[in-house]
Amino acid sequence: MTRTTRAMQAAIGRVIEGKQEQIDLAVLVLLAGGHLLVEDVPGVGKTMLAKALGRSIDCTVRRIQFTPDLLPSDITGVSVFNQETHDFEFKPGGVFANIVVGDEINRASPKTQSALLEAMEERQVSVDGVTHHLEPPFMVVATQNPIEMEGTYPLPEAQRDRFMARIEMGYPTRGAELEMLDSHGTQNPLSSLRPVTNGATIVHVAQSLRDVYVSAAVKEYIVDIVAATRDHPDLKLGASPRAGLQLLRAVRVHAAMQGRDYVIPDDVQALQGPVLAHRVLLTSQARMAGRRAGDVVTAASKTVAVPTGR
Repeated sequence: MTRTTRAMQAAIGRVIEGKQEQIDLAVLVLLAGGHLLVEDVPGVGKTMLAKALGRSIDCTVRRIQFTPDLLPSDITGVSVFNQETHDFEFKPGGVFANIVVGDEINRASPKTQSALLEAMEERQVSVDGVTHHLEPPFMVVATQNPIEMEGTYPLPEAQRDRFMARIEMGYPTRGAELEMLDSHGTQNPLSSLRPVTNGATIVHVAQSLRDVYVSAAVKEYIVDIVAATRDHPDLKLGASPRAGLQLLRAVRVHAAMQGRDYVIPDDVQALQGPVLAHRVLLTSQARMAGRRAGDVVTAASKTVAVPTGR
């Protein structure tokens, strides 16, 4: 497991300079069987991160450019009548891949966005009464620009809740930006990125991580943190029960990436922001006061007693 994750992190790091935290979280979400939402301003490497993650694995990768005229059938697929066989045959859509890169997901209509819901939650697509299963590993990496809102359709809470974690890329440091000018100025670094693992290995590693030990005390800690978000005065909507389950899956992988076969409270504290912040809604007063969802989640977690021991 350690060899696989380090190889992927190193490969992606050759494309995305100075963003080790974001790279680590992207790999973690993949191994945890989740989906990743990447939010930030244009030009900071959101799509590049998603593409680099896909190219580091020898598996199928598809990119869907979300636009206002994109149809649900473009994502899920459509049944087409075959003149030779005189029967309908299914033509898979863009979601039929191991890694699906959804670029600018908030530019498509809510009806089109909702076409991803079944695929993200149940790993299957239903078209014309027929269910088509998606091959593992399956991960959706969606990007969106939270600044330019004209002509966009904000993701509804139900869809945001399908994403295991959300990250912000942020601007690179001066040194990383200088390095980017050297490495990206003459060629696209993605062109030289070669797979360092394959889909079967990812599935095997992900299954082995289910055995990482989580004590009853840590599980109670996760449940109490999720419950604390529902009672915080700055939040009008707290985290869902699905959030607690996703946090549990994520902390197992985080512990393994740290070289442990058991979870400690530090793992929960490290991931509570990325996993919970995009699932909560601030009150209007908190927004006017300039509060951030991540800061409120941290404040809510501090009201919960930290368990001791394993």
